[in-house]
Amino acid sequence: MEKPVKKRDTRLKILLDDPSLAPYEGDLNARVQRYKARKKQLLAPGQTLSEFASGHLYYGFHKEKGGWVYREWAPGATAMHLVGDFNNWNRESHPMTSLGNGDWEIHIPGVRTLRHLSRVKVCVTSPRGTEDRIPLYATYVTQDKTTNSFSATIWNPRKTFEWTDEKFRPKKNVPPLIYEAHVGMATEEERVGTYLEFMRDMLPRIKRDGYNTVQLMAIMEHPYYASFGYQVSNFFAASSWYGTPDDLKALINEAHRLGLSVLLDIVHSHAVKNTAEGINCFDGTEYQFFHSGAKGDHPAWGSKCFDYSRTGVLHFLLSNVRFWLEEYHFDGFRFDGVTSMLYHDHGLGTAFVSPAQYFSMNTDVDAVTYLMLASDLAREVKKDCVLIAEDMSAMPGMCRPIKDGGIGFDYRLSMGLPDFFIKTIKEKQDGHWEISKLYWELIARRPGEKVIAYAESHDQALVGDKTIMFRLADKEMYWGMDRADPNVLVERAVALHKMIRLVTIGGGGEGYLNFMGNEFGHPEWIDFPREGNGWSFKHARRLWSLADNGFLRYELLGNFDKAMVGLIKKYDVLDGGMPYCMRQHEADQILVFEKQGCIFAFNFHPTNSQPGLFINAREHGDYQVILSSDDKCFGGYDRIDKSVVYHTWSHDPQLGDGFAIYLPARTAVVLRKVEEKK
Repeated sequence: MEKPVKKRDTRLKILLDDPSLAPYEGDLNARVQRYKARKKQLLAPGQTLSEFASGHLYYGFHKEKGGWVYREWAPGATAMHLVGDFNNWNRESHPMTSLGNGDWEIHIPGVRTLRHLSRVKVCVTSPRGTEDRIPLYATYVTQDKTTNSFSATIWNPRKTFEWTDEKFRPKKNVPPLIYEAHVGMATEEERVGTYLEFMRDMLPRIKRDGYNTVQLMAIMEHPYYASFGYQVSNFFAASSWYGTPDDLKALINEAHRLGLSVLLDIVHSHAVKNTAEGINCFDGTEYQFFHSGAKGDHPAWGSKCFDYSRTGVLHFLLSNVRFWLEEYHFDGFRFDGVTSMLYHDHGLGTAFVSPAQYFSMNTDVDAVTYLMLASDLAREVKKDCVLIAEDMSAMPGMCRPIKDGGIGFDYRLSMGLPDFFIKTIKEKQDGHWEISKLYWELIARRPGEKVIAYAESHDQALVGDKTIMFRLADKEMYWGMDRADPNVLVERAVALHKMIRLVTIGGGGEGYLNFMGNEFGHPEWIDFPREGNGWSFKHARRLWSLADNGFLRYELLGNFDKAMVGLIKKYDVLDGGMPYCMRQHEADQILVFEKQGCIFAFNFHPTNSQPGLFINAREHGDYQVILSSDDKCFGGYDRIDKSVVYHTWSHDPQLGDGFAIYLPARTAVVLRKVEEKK
């Protein structure tokens, strides 16, 4: 008798791995079908997504035989004229020709008519009136120091930049250890730092500290420096706040020489409202890029919201994705404000507690489709690129392949962990931290989806908030960080700062992120120059000398961070999947878990040391401490003897074999099985 043929389960893989999503099978299938239909609608027969996303190769300024050609997309315009210093800003001498379908064009004879660093704008006539605007695809935008106005600037140096990074490839499947950085505030001086200074001073530091990825913030052009780069005006322009396009290329080229990947903090969630500097109402209509009416205004950010249903918007944004990967050799993106994109209410004030909230009328399905197209395109252009979503809602499938029913990103930022630490430090007394809640935040991710763990990013350090170190030490930071002077409050802060970072990187995700300076507990907050602080740069810089002068505890925190990152890399801890919980005790404030053969043991209690904490090992043998937060070089008291070898024995039939260790209060250790000598 023939055996019955087992029917193949044709459901999306996301449903097989996460049965809780079964009620939403129709929604997930519709997600994939919408994506396929939209892609088919966008592409001509035989066309690739990359070929579609080529707006920057057609629009904007391009050299041609005997001169230049400038093209623009402005379907609402009735007339357009090119103006600039090349024609003494004459608004009539260089009219553009309408090509139909909203495209305009002008040929400018003479290759030297538009010289290197020529300033240009386009005069747009529409029912709204006549306005001088910055071209949509401008690749370099500078500010006139006399008038403070911004213009597109022709970047056409005699010698073009020569890349030397052909052999660089991000190591496939190597978890990212991300150093989040802002070029402008990376200098110690009270001014805006430059790309070349960052290349010279910061890249070697990042490499030396063990990070393998640099995430650059505020690179897309923004007219208001204090916006931290989130009020983008010119999407194809590398910000002139820090130097020239070639300076940024040199930075990335050098990072690649050092073996560092570089991610761009890309802002496709909204745009600056400004019309003088930005793309708002470029062709005279409010709907060229954004939703009309109130829907087009972000209620919290004071910015404009893209209409992802429009083909022109998809063409513009997808071309932008391709542009940054190809023109500047970025290795991937951190997509900012994804939660705001995904929901019509932008996720404001919403606690995502039910799966139904992800598949409701509140979900912007056009934004979901755009993110799927963007992830697909990015890998078509650069197959090993890394995509990270800043999504606090934990949308199902965000970090799953499209074919499995996902959106196609690699990682989601684990935004619950920093919130937990802030709330705990503010509201809980030492000795009463919720250890079970901490462990829950460490493992809070959807089946098959990866997250980037972090204790704090730039968000937690901005004015109005506080860094973890500043919350822990408060005013004692100003006079208590001298290594020669005992200070109980500062010593507490130093101990907890190390433990918080170690528990985060050890158990919190498949990648890790740190904002520059936080690795050594940089004091105070971040506050960019603005009217409210007298346009001061005092808090918009990093005081590297605090960690480098040899007298302060900041250096000790930096030492620990370097050792911690080195251990994580050496034993591939981030590849270990979910941590395996071995012990969790609220009253004793104990948490012990294992990943990749490394046992992480934490005693968060402020006073109760554990003279014989039993740890049930999953493997029989000898164990030894390989990292202790209590080492003197890390600001501890040297109470852990790392030469001691712990041999497993049977302590309790229910617990199985294990070993007992001495774990002082406010101390963390990492142990590993001693390798047998061959």
